[in-house]
Amino acid sequence: MTDTELEPLAEETPNAQQEPCECQSYLRATERAALASARWLGRADQEAAEEAAAAGIRATLDLLPIRGRIVFGSFEESGGLMPGGTIGAGGPEVDLALDPLEGRGVVARGGNGAMSMIAVGEPGKFLTLPDMYMRKLAVGPRARGSIDLLRPVLDNVQGIADAFGRRVNDITTIVLDRPRHHDLIEEIRNSGARIKLIQDGDVTAAISAAIRGTNDHLSIGIGGTRQAVLSAAALRCLGGELQAQFWPTSRREIDELRELGVEDYGRVFSTEDLASGEVIVAATGVSNGDLLRGVRFLADSARTHSLLMCTRCNWVRFVDGIHFFARERREEVRLLGY
Repeated sequence: MTDTELEPLAEETPNAQQEPCECQSYLRATERAALASARWLGRADQEAAEEAAAAGIRATLDLLPIRGRIVFGSFEESGGLMPGGTIGAGGPEVDLALDPLEGRGVVARGGNGAMSMIAVGEPGKFLTLPDMYMRKLAVGPRARGSIDLLRPVLDNVQGIADAFGRRVNDITTIVLDRPRHHDLIEEIRNSGARIKLIQDGDVTAAISAAIRGTNDHLSIGIGGTRQAVLSAAALRCLGGELQAQFWPTSRREIDELRELGVEDYGRVFSTEDLASGEVIVAATGVSNGDLLRGVRFLADSARTHSLLMCTRCNWVRFVDGIHFFARERREEVRLLGY
């Protein structure tokens, strides 16, 4: 396995030297999930693809020396990753936010940008939220402090343009292609910014907006609470910013929030509100995207492309993995891109 590491020059703390971080172990889980679900690419069976991904993550996490509490997971009992459950072989307690297959519809259609993702946090540091919609804004380090979810889209786009020293029509916004975003898309068009419509994957969109070289600058729109926490964890590692606000669609959802003690459902949550403390984020591409390459199957092996981030180790790694299917490794190993 080869990797490209972007690591700031920082002295390690004595505690980090005494207790090696387990962040790289979680990457095995997303790799296994991606390898399993990628075989369902374009086969029009999103349930089977997600079940394969969930089984891959579960099989790996069960072997890790942790006691993991699943804060966000699969809502299908067959995956064995229901919220509130525990996983692991026993050890330090951690909280887990899991998305075995972000973009299961993408995989079913044979589209781009699907990935498997895990976020790991200290106990109680991931905000526990009901399964409902939130409206969100996400940007990278350069535009941190330039957004305000309560202000018009034009003001936010102008603030991002100023942060980058660019014109408004050079800014690219990423939006899920959904009927609920009709008015939002019109606002963005009126602002003069460019729009990239995506079919699925708003966590991928948030990460893409925070990494230079993608030519994406803002992820905006309405998505799930699980995706909000996963995005917040990733942006904690990348130095970006996310703002989120509940978007209840019925009186029942408002009552559900009140039962959980949330009286002000219009409150804007910050990145740290959603995911605080030390966090680890691992993601592996299932199908090709702007951020990660998808799984490539060869004669006796497969190649994966992953992103591993850890606030404790203070690094971001893009990892190129080669997985052999047989003990006799006769297939040649090639550099990435060849």
